[in-house]
Amino acid sequence: MRFAGVDIARGTHIVAIADEASTLVLKSTSVTDDAGGYERLIALIGSPTDILVVMEATGHYWRNLFAYLCARGFQCAVVNPLRVRRFAQEDLRRAKTDRTDAITIARFGAQKRPEPSPPPDRDLDDLRQLVQLHQRLSQDYGDRIRQLHRLLVLVFPEFTQVVRTLDSQRATALLSRYPTAQAFREADTDELARLHCGGRGALGAARAASLVSAAATSVAQYGSTAYDVSVRAFCADLDTLRKSLRDAETQIEKSGRGHALAAVLTSIDGLGTLTVGVLLARLGDPAHFRNGAALASCVGVVPAISQSGQVRPVELPSRPSGTRRCEQPCGCPRSTAIRHNPWLRTYYQRLIARGKPPKLAIVASMRKLLTAIYSVAKSRRPFVPNDAREA
Repeated sequence: MRFAGVDIARGTHIVAIADEASTLVLKSTSVTDDAGGYERLIALIGSPTDILVVMEATGHYWRNLFAYLCARGFQCAVVNPLRVRRFAQEDLRRAKTDRTDAITIARFGAQKRPEPSPPPDRDLDDLRQLVQLHQRLSQDYGDRIRQLHRLLVLVFPEFTQVVRTLDSQRATALLSRYPTAQAFREADTDELARLHCGGRGALGAARAASLVSAAATSVAQYGSTAYDVSVRAFCADLDTLRKSLRDAETQIEKSGRGHALAAVLTSIDGLGTLTVGVLLARLGDPAHFRNGAALASCVGVVPAISQSGQVRPVELPSRPSGTRRCEQPCGCPRSTAIRHNPWLRTYYQRLIARGKPPKLAIVASMRKLLTAIYSVAKSRRPFVPNDAREA
């Protein structure tokens, strides 16, 4: 059995091959990230029957090569770069170059024998791409909200006393038409009251009068054309991003429903199609984990205990050992699942009654939920709580 270590980089990859005794049988050789380079790589590593190709999950640069090799029958293991780095530290290795990294990865494969990664799932890949798009749009949307809030502090700080949140069609519809306090002072109150704000109907006389009154006594000291243009530009961006986010969420739900696991995972109360789609995109098939504890550790709801001798830390923070985004919005659910899931809510309330801090109870509840997700994914059967089984 041979083990090929591929150090992934942009434009050029380095490959080295070791045998079962970790003896180098192919020195580090560079191949380009194109059709010619891939053909050369195939010629270097030979037959797919007696070789395991090991590569690190380096950004997105490994994905084309991984799919190419899998399509040609090669077994490939995509490993966490942290594992390879720790392996190199065992030998007190200080040099770090692309060529030495390829040799380290090859010897890591020979000694650790990582499990081959499953071939690319096109449906899951589409879902993952949509989730990444949703994340980028959400980040841009939040940035625009903060930038708009900064401008309003200068041009009409009292606006949020009447319209509580800038994260609404009402706010952007108003500010697109009247971007500053000066614009509201010059507005016709009746016309302002009849202004339609998205799907929420007309603004109304009471709120229109409040805005005009607030503008009349506003402390704003800025209101030039430059600020008008800036406010309108951010409002236009928010409207566009809001629509794009809705479209992305619709597509995530549609793709999630088309996945084989979605139907059984949504049998768990508190997990909707959108949340399940995000979980599948972030984690892949939960059944691929060794057990429920490994899944919980990857998400980051397992305390990272650090103690030595008589030192007993008061707080034991939990850190994700894999993906870092499963607890973000549209990822691993927290309060929503506890609120809508009867057995999870009972478990949470029992922890609170025993005097556990709310944060600890939430983390423990999320670990219990992830255990249920793993169990359902492993059995491929709808979830049934323990009390329902006993009944």
